[in-house]
Amino acid sequence: MDPFYAQLTSFENLYHAYLAARRGKRDRAEVAAFTVSLEDELFTLQEELRAFRYIPGAYRSFVVHEPKRRLISAAPFRDRVVHHALVQVIEPLFERRFIFDSYANRKGKGTHAALDRFTHFARRPLKGICDLRYVLPCDVRQFFPSVDHAILRGQLAHVICDEATLWLCDRILDSGAGVLSGEYSMVYFPGDDLFAAGRPRGLPIGNLTSQFWANVYLDALDQFVKHRLRCRGYVRYVDDFALFSDNRRELADWRKAIIEQSAMLRLTLHEERAHVRPVTEGVTFLGLRVFPDHRRLSSRRGHYARRRLQALATQVANGDIPLLRLSASARSWATHAAHGDTYGLRRAVLSFVIRLYRK
Repeated sequence: MDPFYAQLTSFENLYHAYLAARRGKRDRAEVAAFTVSLEDELFTLQEELRAFRYIPGAYRSFVVHEPKRRLISAAPFRDRVVHHALVQVIEPLFERRFIFDSYANRKGKGTHAALDRFTHFARRPLKGICDLRYVLPCDVRQFFPSVDHAILRGQLAHVICDEATLWLCDRILDSGAGVLSGEYSMVYFPGDDLFAAGRPRGLPIGNLTSQFWANVYLDALDQFVKHRLRCRGYVRYVDDFALFSDNRRELADWRKAIIEQSAMLRLTLHEERAHVRPVTEGVTFLGLRVFPDHRRLSSRRGHYARRRLQALATQVANGDIPLLRLSASARSWATHAAHGDTYGLRRAVLSFVIRLYRK
């Protein structure tokens, strides 16, 4: 057995994967059932993986609106343990290749770090550094349903040399094929024939592997922007990204180049949203509208938060959920909203929750 796969399937790695997978979910029935027979469960997983008999279970899918509609696919807990075990050993191989300015699902980064970086670029003109006065915001249409398995498999094989580990990647990839087929609108790219519609595609939203592989997949775009276009102001969080420049014409040319590069990954942009604009106009990024001197919560996120908290308040009034759940949701929302200039809004929302407590 290759030492790399031996490390991946070691009891120690599987145990640490179990601890990571159960974080924040210890009260769930399937987690509790797995924990009761923890040693047996981990040894069974280890034996299946080492004998190449591991078969992922069926996904449980449900729809959420946060704030847009998403189909979430939850894998069985034992499969989530395997996902963590895999990512724990392959992540360092890719992390050293990623550019600094991709922020999703990476240690020490995240949504707020991405917002701060975006704001840093937007504020340069305000500080008298007039080299990034314009911005080109972009996002990928139907990103997770569009991810092409053959392309992703090639990207993984380019870095992972161990065939056993690639076998496990294939198992997980195959288990997600078709899960998001109902969420995908077929796009034909130059050179496609009729069989292109049958290409395996889609990463289930909710898998740790899907989140990690999203960065692997879009790293080709990151490298293109930084090294081919030589863009000095660039930030990406999953499939939302932005390029900054002092030259409108340059950004317009980059827009065409990015559309072409995205097509090589079998991805399409929301072209109607990808327009060059001055940073002074403010640009919506990750739920906040960012201006050079302040940030506001986007109206869509504000309306969504209000509706969600009102719905939770109704459930509390009916006795369907405890008040603590409403309180936790309100605090979570307020923590994110605090990264913008939203004091009045946060005060109004939290005052509403406090009044419920006092009843």
